[in-house]
Amino acid sequence: MSRAGLIGLIAFAAVAGFIAYQSFLLPGKTCEVCMSYRGGDQCRTVSAATEDEALQGAIVNACAFISSGVTDSMACHRQEPRSKRCW
Repeated sequence: MSRAGLIGLIAFAAVAGFIAYQSFLLPGKTCEVCMSYRGGDQCRTVSAATEDEALQGAIVNACAFISSGVTDSMACHRQEPRSKRCW
């Protein structure tokens, strides 16, 4: 095997190892958010590194199911969640 091939193989193994390591790390917070918008209700659970990221992710995820289009989606995101719970 050439020197360039060996370096490429080592680099690939390092990147693959890093991705595998990151995928096994447990997230810091999990939040469940229930949103109501224009007669639709949806609850979603998201895990993230911080509580704020988990809350925002759950809101975005829930609003994706009950809104249509950019304007509706932005309006839904501005609504106060019907319920939220983090652990």
